[in-house]
Amino acid sequence: MLHTLPQALARNFLGYSPDWYKLTIVAFLVINPIVYIFSPQLAGWMIVLEFIFTLAMALKCYPLQPGGLIALEAILIGLTTPDAVYHETVNNFPVILLLMFMVAGIYFLRDLLLFVFTKIILTVQSKVVLSMLFCGVAAFLSAFLDALTVMAVIISVGAGFYGVFHKVASGKRFHHDHDSADDSSVHDAHRRNLNQFRRFLRQLMMHGAVGTALGGVMTIVGEPQNLLIGKVMGWEFGEFFSRMSVVSIPVFIAGLITCYLVERFRVFGYGATLPGDVRTVLEEFDQHETEKRSLKDVANLWVQAIVVVILILSLGFHLAEVGLVGLMIVVLATAFTGVTEEHRIGHAFEEALPFTALLVVFFSVVAVIESQHLFSPVINAVLAMNSDIQVPVFYIANGLLSMISDNVFVA
Repeated sequence: MLHTLPQALARNFLGYSPDWYKLTIVAFLVINPIVYIFSPQLAGWMIVLEFIFTLAMALKCYPLQPGGLIALEAILIGLTTPDAVYHETVNNFPVILLLMFMVAGIYFLRDLLLFVFTKIILTVQSKVVLSMLFCGVAAFLSAFLDALTVMAVIISVGAGFYGVFHKVASGKRFHHDHDSADDSSVHDAHRRNLNQFRRFLRQLMMHGAVGTALGGVMTIVGEPQNLLIGKVMGWEFGEFFSRMSVVSIPVFIAGLITCYLVERFRVFGYGATLPGDVRTVLEEFDQHETEKRSLKDVANLWVQAIVVVILILSLGFHLAEVGLVGLMIVVLATAFTGVTEEHRIGHAFEEALPFTALLVVFFSVVAVIESQHLFSPVINAVLAMNSDIQVPVFYIANGLLSMISDNVFVA
């Protein structure tokens, strides 16, 4: 029970984040100005490390709020200026366009993606082939579409199928309401199949997630950091792919081989197959949904397929800036599928805008790095090394940083 206004303010600060996390952020905000008085460069490094900390602790609190407070303080104490932040933001405007419009555009192609992944699961009998196909298709889609949306679709397919079988295992039919989080009503005869089905779906989700990473790294639109790098280097879609293929294609092949090995030899918890009873239920459900599908639904799938082809051709021939291609996809996909209500269109932007805001906070930290010349000694030290080891050192350093922070920030 809260008895005073200060208690209420303390509770509201960073919401439901743990108290130790809140105190850590407050400590950062108190210490930074003191350190700045003695050494602006040391304070700059602290800002960078603190921001990386907020990214690493993203499950405790979305980094926009704590990272934003730290970045705001950096501007207020003079580590950088609003003009420098604006300059960094304008320089990276294509990335903002990508996040705002491409992610939203792919949102309106979800029905087609759901259809594709559903057919893959029900058509392919071999778990090894299915796993490699899931990984490969996720990689291909992520090379042209937004990886996060592809992953969200894969999760939606898995969650939908799980809910269907959980409902049947609880003695209900497809049209009945049901809470798939409650196992108390599951019949004993189905419990073993349900547990195996859970393992099966978890493994497919992981193969899909790995696939989005393998494919996303290949093209300039696969990940936001790719667009940053491509813009600096002056690479367009085709050149980025060819330049990256020296690394990305061998890594992709290694990923597929790893996928095959863990499924073939059933190691590290992989190798769960789809139980026959579950497959029968899912096939019946798919048949039920197919019979319900109207001509309008079929037309929408065809429209989305055509829009995907237009998207791939537009990116391949670099007909316009990537973000503007995304806006075109929003217009085409909504105009020809009848999505014209503002609130329905608005849902497509909910996923990307928080990260877009966080990206501008990233640029504030980048402005601190630029203003204080923080990376100059590090870069000079690496460039002073033997030329044979410069690239491997950069490669390893970027990999280590990307493990604990966001790839866009590292880029």
